Amino acid sequence: MSESYAIYATILGMALVTALTRFTGYWIIGKVAIKGRVAAALEAMPAAVLAAIVTPTALATGFAETVAVAVTVLLALRCHTLIAVGGGVLTVVALRFAFAG
Repeated sequence: MSESYAIYATILGMALVTALTRFTGYWIIGKVAIKGRVAAALEAMPAAVLAAIVTPTALATGFAETVAVAVTVLLALRCHTLIAVGGGVLTVVALRFAFAG
């Protein structure tokens, strides 16, 4: 097997394992009644994931990215996560375009 085929096979294998773990998790969660603290933790997870993604950006980049993180956080408090991420992306694009010299 040549090196390029090995790379493609590895990528395909990783994609299949990722899909399998996701679908298995959804199937298992569908079979179990979730109540109390576990339900609260699962409901809070999207916000925690968003915070883990945007915090390094807010602390280690420039003005446009820092403002975009603030916009993302404000939108996340009021809107769906996808809208918050989209708003942050649009903000950083607009600020980079506005300050491009």
